[in-house]
Amino acid sequence: MSVNSFKKQLWEGSLLANFHSVSIAEAITTAPVDVNGSKVTFNRVGTGAIKDYTGAIAWDTINTTPIELIFAQKKYFAFSLDDADKVQLAGDVLNATTLEHAQVLAEVIDAYVLGVAQVGVKTANKIGLLATPISITKVTQAYDLIVDLGTKLSKSKTPVSDRFVVVNADYLNLLQKDARFTLNPVVLANGLVDGVNINGMAVVISEEVGAGKVVAMHKSAIGFGKQLDEMEALRLQTAFADGIRGLAIYDACTLRDDAVAVLFYTVALV
Repeated sequence: MSVNSFKKQLWEGSLLANFHSVSIAEAITTAPVDVNGSKVTFNRVGTGAIKDYTGAIAWDTINTTPIELIFAQKKYFAFSLDDADKVQLAGDVLNATTLEHAQVLAEVIDAYVLGVAQVGVKTANKIGLLATPISITKVTQAYDLIVDLGTKLSKSKTPVSDRFVVVNADYLNLLQKDARFTLNPVVLANGLVDGVNINGMAVVISEEVGAGKVVAMHKSAIGFGKQLDEMEALRLQTAFADGIRGLAIYDACTLRDDAVAVLFYTVALV
């Protein structure tokens, strides 16, 4: 392969398209309002005020608090191909290659974003603690506890739209045994359970939420940004093959700690 024939945009486009199809990170978070290299900015609007009208009007100033985030997380991939030109021409091979790497990247990033949400939650929005989790002793508790998470978001005056609750496969198993939940859920590629809501929250399945944890959150709770910073091809000197490598940079931060609620649980069903 000639390095000059490497179609960077083709590989980047395929990788990002596949990433977006399998990752939940961008679906459940807020995107930055400004991107400047490896630094992104999020804006948080200040609290509004309503006053009694007595014939005169006092004007308030709406302030936004800029929150800057430097991409501190960096992950790379590097793989060799016998002939990258042929892979570029064979779209199915290129898609399969980028899909595999997009899935692994999505797992890493989703786990990081959900970890930020768990760390950033305020104490009042926790049900159970990591050290003293809630013991689920009957199937109906699994559904009821998610309802309770949604109630905590409501009591924090979190908007009712764009709410999500992220559970793992084991917790989904408990939910499916409850008649209030759908018996045959359709799980989309990015983990979203199609058309299923519990207490106003869209249900998302992800193993990256971790064992013994359920995360309920509003889209405004976490700010997240990413970039595919590098994508390049080169002829390997140690093999008769072409090398393709890329660098992804990303990070996330808590914007609203009251817009996240976390359940810590164990299962003690007989």
